[in-house]
Amino acid sequence: MEKDFINKNITIQNSDQYPLALRISAQFFSYVFHPLFIPLIAVWYLAFIHQGYFTGITLHEKISTLIKVGYNTVILPVVTLLLVKAVGFIKSIFLKTQRERIIPYVAAGFYYFWMYLVFKSQPEVPSIVTAFIFGVFLTSSIGLIVNSFYKISMHAMGVGALSGLLFIMVCIGSPYSIFLSATIVFLIAGLVCTSRLIVSDHYPFDIYTGFFFGILCQVIAALFIGYV
Repeated sequence: MEKDFINKNITIQNSDQYPLALRISAQFFSYVFHPLFIPLIAVWYLAFIHQGYFTGITLHEKISTLIKVGYNTVILPVVTLLLVKAVGFIKSIFLKTQRERIIPYVAAGFYYFWMYLVFKSQPEVPSIVTAFIFGVFLTSSIGLIVNSFYKISMHAMGVGALSGLLFIMVCIGSPYSIFLSATIVFLIAGLVCTSRLIVSDHYPFDIYTGFFFGILCQVIAALFIGYV
């Protein structure tokens, strides 16, 4: 699909024009903070770094929650992606075209929604975790819809969701100081979004809207779950 009128006057720069060290760094941030890893990173942070929301929950339950998230939001989507690639529905696991992203979007959305239903039925799982996973589901759903019009950045949506989580925690008054964590997350978001402009074929509009929707969906999910 041709780029819409919002992007048509913007030129994507060739990544080869950037210094090698910059391109390597951009690829590093793109891989480490791949959108598939964002739910796992968020739950790991809440369970083992912040810990204000997992009060009274045993270490075993924390690890069990983290394993469930990793299985449903990382392993299953990756297996699905490899199967789709094996049967020839996509040419590359890097999903370079909008058409190639349709099935992965649908599959990921299904896994995210299933994870949300599981956590919703488990009272030991903090509501902030349930709300975050639901927000990720909403983000993937928005991504699927918008993908019909332009190739919105998955990475930007991912770090947008993570930023949305910290934004909500700041707004509601977290039981522990998260100023440093919020600063680090917003810095990472900036690095990841910049990295995608360097090593991908995204337009700035793809990045900005992806980041915006990532935050917005987290706010909507928190309101829907009744967390805020």
